[in-house]
Amino acid sequence: MAPNDSAQSTDEAKGFSAGRRRAARYFVPVAVAGVAAATIGLVPALAASGDPDLPKISAQELIEKIAASDTEQLSGMVKTQTDLGLPAISALADGLASEAGGASSSASPDGKLMELATGSHTLRVAIDGPDRQKVSILEKNAEYSLIHNAGEVWAYDSGSNEVFHAKEAHGKKDGSGAGDDGPAAELPTTPKDFAEEALKAAGTTTSVSVDGTAQVAGRDAYQLVIKPKQSGSTIGSVKVAVDAKTGTPLKFTLNSSGGGKAIFDVGFTKVDFAKPAASTFDFTPPKGAKVTEADELEKQTGGTSPEDVPQGLPKGTGLDFLPGAGGAEGFDVIGEGWTAIAKAKTPGGEGFTPPEGEDVPAEATDFLDALGDEVKGDFGTGTVFKTRLVNALITDDGEVYVGAVTKDALVKAANADK
Repeated sequence: MAPNDSAQSTDEAKGFSAGRRRAARYFVPVAVAGVAAATIGLVPALAASGDPDLPKISAQELIEKIAASDTEQLSGMVKTQTDLGLPAISALADGLASEAGGASSSASPDGKLMELATGSHTLRVAIDGPDRQKVSILEKNAEYSLIHNAGEVWAYDSGSNEVFHAKEAHGKKDGSGAGDDGPAAELPTTPKDFAEEALKAAGTTTSVSVDGTAQVAGRDAYQLVIKPKQSGSTIGSVKVAVDAKTGTPLKFTLNSSGGGKAIFDVGFTKVDFAKPAASTFDFTPPKGAKVTEADELEKQTGGTSPEDVPQGLPKGTGLDFLPGAGGAEGFDVIGEGWTAIAKAKTPGGEGFTPPEGEDVPAEATDFLDALGDEVKGDFGTGTVFKTRLVNALITDDGEVYVGAVTKDALVKAANADK
């Protein structure tokens, strides 16, 4: 090999590594943290053995039953099983926190919700309408609680004795209503809300059917199955167990088109539809706890997220049903339905070379290295960052293609786009 060829190869390798470091900041918060928030946003249930004998019902009738459900209060215990094909991300969360110059809190929802993107977890949940929700993540020797109560959000990590506090940015003027932004947006929604979002994505590219019955947390339920008709999606099917009496969705399972374990299998082991006690949502910081205010933390970090980075996935990408995934700006959409792909340009319309003097934590680089595959095509070269649900192709010239589609589908879209 000629000396200049060797130098060129070295430069290309450095550029490829730099690209991954840059992507750690811009891609991971969109495609991974968003999925983590979605995981906690599901509030369904694990099925028990023995299928109940229930009256026959059509898919349309079951959908109407869900729509007619007026359940706004519930409480119970939830088990989550998540297999996105991701490496452990607790180190990533710590690394991104250290990038903020040490300005962080172990009670901040961002890192904790990211942890839910992998493995098994036990949650205690309580919901009283749109203004009051509480979820506690039960750990071996500690408990983490996230509480939304009429415009205020509290988070408490008993392991570190730290508290995070925020007021909703867009709550009602009288302080009584939930806002549309801020940490509270990451709190669990009702199972009805989630199922309705899933059904909104069901169009001509989707089949919807009833597939038998189940026992869910001691309650009789129908099984609603939503499947893409198109090939190329990472999603094989969505199965929702719907309470036969109330019409409340109780179980949610998201299966991969590639087979294997469910991507999400999340649900109640116990459920009670009685109104939770008002005291459930009360919170006073324990004596000696370190309290971090959200606005103070924002000032300390200096706003590390660029305003021109799209914070979510647009409608019509096959991921519409993920809470917080819709409404993003700056995307074009290629295709439709479950195989739709969102296309965007990286900040500044350039590649991923970090600004001079900027670095990204080694944990983030390692995380991206574990996810990335280098690919080539008519579009040039790039990297596909892959999970079992969301995949993204980032080209060397700064184009981003992302969706719930296979790697081959992303490469095909990028080739056709040239």
